[in-house]
Amino acid sequence: MASSRLRPFIPLIIFIVMAIFLGVGLTLNPREVPSPLINKASPAFTLPQLHSPDKTLGHTDFVGKVSLFNVWASWCAACRQEHGFLVQLEKQNILPIYGLNYKDDANDAKRWLIQYGGNPYVASAHDLDGRIGIDWGVYGVPETFVIDKKGMIRYKHIGPLDFHVWSKNIAPIVKQLQAE
Repeated sequence: MASSRLRPFIPLIIFIVMAIFLGVGLTLNPREVPSPLINKASPAFTLPQLHSPDKTLGHTDFVGKVSLFNVWASWCAACRQEHGFLVQLEKQNILPIYGLNYKDDANDAKRWLIQYGGNPYVASAHDLDGRIGIDWGVYGVPETFVIDKKGMIRYKHIGPLDFHVWSKNIAPIVKQLQAE
């Protein structure tokens, strides 16, 4: 008998539960999506370099130094936003910056680097089909990883880098890792 009295309220109860989940979801910051790769070895890869296709860039290039691995593309508006900061950071010689040119035409990428202020990367791998990006858990560009001296991923930032993100989130991690 009680279940028949509750039956008209079932849609309302379902709506309330869905509204609670939606409300909680709207409070989450999409830039703070945890990566399952944190504190794990960087995924193995070897790709041709964008500017020197006869040379390769791979996960072993990260070993022995703290470095940034920045995923970017010429078609990415947010990459344009962060590019000037990356160029400034490279000039400070704090750490090497490696790139992963993601799902991009190589000629477009090279022109884009020239057009927007230069090449901040020690080397940039060319991931035309996006397979390496998938291995790294990339679902949008730009994304930046902090890699420690052992080649382990220690931090992931989703979205464009700027001075605020660098000084608040990344620089303290880099300093700590460089001191180890």
